[in-house]
Amino acid sequence: MTQYGNHVQNEIYQGKVRPSIPFRFEELEQKAREKLEDGPYYYVAGGAGGEETMRANRNALDRWQIVPRMLNNVEHRDLKVTLFGETYSSPLMLAPIGVQSIVHPDGELASARAASSMNVPFIASSASTYSMEEVATVMGNSPRWFQLYWSSDRDIAASMLRRAEVSGYTAIVVTLDAPMMAWRENDLENAYLPFLSGEGVGNYVSDPVFRSKLKDPPEVDMKAAASLWSKVFGNARLTWDDLNFLKEHTTLPILLKGILHPDDAKLAIDHGMDGVIVSNHGGRQVDGSLGALDSLPMVCNAVDGRIPVLFDSGIRRGADVVKALALGASSVLIGRPYMYGLTLGGEQGVKEVIRNLLADTDLTLALSGQRSASHLDRSLLLNIEESSLSTQV
Repeated sequence: MTQYGNHVQNEIYQGKVRPSIPFRFEELEQKAREKLEDGPYYYVAGGAGGEETMRANRNALDRWQIVPRMLNNVEHRDLKVTLFGETYSSPLMLAPIGVQSIVHPDGELASARAASSMNVPFIASSASTYSMEEVATVMGNSPRWFQLYWSSDRDIAASMLRRAEVSGYTAIVVTLDAPMMAWRENDLENAYLPFLSGEGVGNYVSDPVFRSKLKDPPEVDMKAAASLWSKVFGNARLTWDDLNFLKEHTTLPILLKGILHPDDAKLAIDHGMDGVIVSNHGGRQVDGSLGALDSLPMVCNAVDGRIPVLFDSGIRRGADVVKALALGASSVLIGRPYMYGLTLGGEQGVKEVIRNLLADTDLTLALSGQRSASHLDRSLLLNIEESSLSTQV
């Protein structure tokens, strides 16, 4: 993958590859809007409250600008990154997104197959329509992590951890910022919550502990299963001391997703966590929160290299990936772009989103005068609100 971007764009220019989805994110989103009904579209595209945090994510990325360097021999680039002793071919991962069946019937299976074919790790959500075992089956030996929404029923949470380990997932991502759903005006306007109709509960209705708590199996009474799901989905009582429970029930590396405050990153280390993911849930949980990229340098400074720091929220193009890596992220998660690709083209649409973003990242890396994704640092960037180039040189 030393000249990946060049290879991809040459194939496109020469007509060897016929794109099935738009290249521009804005058009990708618009085409998805035209295809989807209001409920599914806004469930994916919308955010909490007045969507200030969604705008803050983009504003934070825009404030940092790349300052390219010249004559650095960038003919061959290296996109590989290493996490928890495993080397991955690029810094990209597919973020955990639940209930993907609302935009395409193949849902998570299509996304997982696409990730596998592109050798990009797939983070399977607790809230997927298809079970973690079904996702694992279509991925074979390809890299995959499992994201846990920590159930208020600890037996269910422990069961999911066991199942993930048995199914070949190699890390656990614990989402902390969604113990309950935020005030999402679009979803409320549409009275749209797909879980209540049985979508996005695949990991629950297939779980032996969850099933044992039902009078009738979900195949007989899905309404009762959805009702139980609504009672056990989140857990607002959790504290830092509860993290010991996770370590007791899995030997896999554990990452905490939703970290924005540097003190929380330090607490994660103090409690034996293996990594953190700087994220504000793509602006879907706390309206008026700071942009995730504004938090990234603070968290990286607090962590000081002791554990990996990953990043998501607002990634749209290769420049965004390069900026996050330069500010200290070990890897970058993408979310809405691949959901729109899934909407428009199923597995192929997701593959093209990954391909395009990888190519864009590779070319941006090269044109910035850099050869290695894992060796980027803050010297590549300028914060236009804090300093000027003349004061740096």
